[in-house]
Amino acid sequence: MMKLTTAIKLGSLLLLAALASGAHAQMDHGKRMAAKAELGTAAALDPQGRLWIASKEQAAGSPAQYVVLQSSPDMGASWSAPRRIQQEPEAVAADGESRPKLAFGSQGQIYIAYTKPLGKPYTGEIRFVRSLDGGQTFSAPVTVHRNRDEITHRFESMIVDREGRIHIAWIDKRDIELAKARKQAYRGAAIYYAVSDDAGASFKGDYKAADHSCECCRIAMALTPQGKAVAMWRHVFEPNVRDHALRELTPDGAPPPLQRASFDDWHIDACPHHGPALAFGADGKRHQTWFGVRGEAGGVFYGVADADGKLGQVQQLGSAQAEHADVLVDGKTITLVWKQFDGKATAIWGRRSTDNGLNWTSGVLASSRGNSDQPHLLATPAGAFLLWRTQDEGVRILPAIPATSATGTLP
Repeated sequence: MMKLTTAIKLGSLLLLAALASGAHAQMDHGKRMAAKAELGTAAALDPQGRLWIASKEQAAGSPAQYVVLQSSPDMGASWSAPRRIQQEPEAVAADGESRPKLAFGSQGQIYIAYTKPLGKPYTGEIRFVRSLDGGQTFSAPVTVHRNRDEITHRFESMIVDREGRIHIAWIDKRDIELAKARKQAYRGAAIYYAVSDDAGASFKGDYKAADHSCECCRIAMALTPQGKAVAMWRHVFEPNVRDHALRELTPDGAPPPLQRASFDDWHIDACPHHGPALAFGADGKRHQTWFGVRGEAGGVFYGVADADGKLGQVQQLGSAQAEHADVLVDGKTITLVWKQFDGKATAIWGRRSTDNGLNWTSGVLASSRGNSDQPHLLATPAGAFLLWRTQDEGVRILPAIPATSATGTLP
């Protein structure tokens, strides 16, 4: 018999499917959670080790929205005043699976990407801003993609490869719109990307990475040990299986064949709003977390694929209430974090191994009774840190070292 917690979560997802069917499996997370603050926040360290965060600014009662940057010389103990990156306000998505993205070039260039919602529901543009002088001045926002139809261009992710190229990937619905016009069937949306090889002065694209992606789950991006950009996303495999796929994003727009990354065989006609996380070890192993339902178990899972891409044994993280996990690999140290609600408060759980996954410690890193963003891991010279923004406590930067409440070799 299916466990009660799993049945509850699966029932919620089936309700989501019913609600989403009239909007092509999309739900406007911002409207659905209008009472909550938009807490989506990105963080990155510059080449000098200074911590920066990007978030949304919108004063109460004002329609004006901006992306703002702040920096900290002491890992969050103190912060600079927020600095707007746009001269003029424009809509900014910063809730749920959407948030501004932040990255640095090798010469300290600051790169910011974000989704600008448009007038029609579920539509948007992927915007890009850069600073070449350490955040003193910023370029005017540009739209990354050439396609300017008022359709879905949303849920962007950004990464800078070792050659300094900027890769921005997003979920795009131009193909389903074409299919509708031709009265043809089309599953889900698509993944497109653009590449800049001149520090963000221009972008090449639009390159299609895949047809038939899920509609509202964030895209994970990571660099291989060879420095290649790889994207992982929830894919819609035939006939309607919401597992995950993986593909290298090549600078010339000719990516190698798509790989399947998870094998839950989860049949659901809806988008669960839970994107994956991805990291590569120096040994070439691929570490990934994702949300799904495997048989009678529903929740967040962690798995490791070998250098040939073969996924090993999958482990469930936390309870059936676990969600929005992240993963970071540094040498032999693997760090995992995820959110988990116990009915009264939301906790960030951490799990850590210092021997390449042979033994683990786990425990609660932080908790809050109010609204909160997803947890994010930061690689620093001092090890993995947790970034977590909550409505009550603000931005918290904490060492991602859990207490030893559970120790031992995982199955």
